[in-house]
Amino acid sequence: MPPPLLALWHDARGDWQKAHEVAQDVGDRSAAWVHAYLHRKEGDASNARYWYERAGQPEARDSLEAEWTRIITALLGSRPT
Repeated sequence: MPPPLLALWHDARGDWQKAHEVAQDVGDRSAAWVHAYLHRKEGDASNARYWYERAGQPEARDSLEAEWTRIITALLGSRPT
């Protein structure tokens, strides 16, 4: 499983720490987006903004659940077939 998806899987299971460990160890834009989401969830808006910028994504303002779904949809849609 690609690391950004694995990070979101850990997050969905309630393991924010493991999700963060996975996301921070990858240097691509997808992982940066997941990293931003995780810091937003943590309540660290300043750090989240930094990671949204690195990901090339606008800062999310909708619910965490909606953003999680948007990220998963984007990641699954961009996977090679």
